[in-house]
Amino acid sequence: QLVESGGGLVQAGGSLRLSCAASGGTVSSNAVAWYRQGPGPQRESVASISSAGDTNYADSVKGRFTISRDNAKNTVYLQMGSLKPEDTAVYYCNVGRYVDGEYYPGINSDAWGQGTRVTVSS
Repeated sequence: QLVESGGGLVQAGGSLRLSCAASGGTVSSNAVAWYRQGPGPQRESVASISSAGDTNYADSVKGRFTISRDNAKNTVYLQMGSLKPEDTAVYYCNVGRYVDGEYYPGINSDAWGQGTRVTVSS
């Protein structure tokens, strides 16, 4: 089971660190990604990290967000800085896999956490 935490209300320009923790070795042995869902129906990929530590970011967050992992704690983090109102969303972590440098999300219900809400005020 994946559990996200760390969301909250922050002013524009501020920072937050999200955590995605899991029981067992789910996070430490797999690729993991952060997604977010704003007011619309689409869930947007934000950042991903392979089991080896390779990372990818959406253009909209490059230079502002950093994804990292602590395998000893079976946790993946998303450090978010220079936050903007358009970053407001519910953030979800997903356990999936990397194939040829591209992240493929897990599609089972247990591949997703319940989400943590981030609200950035202007």
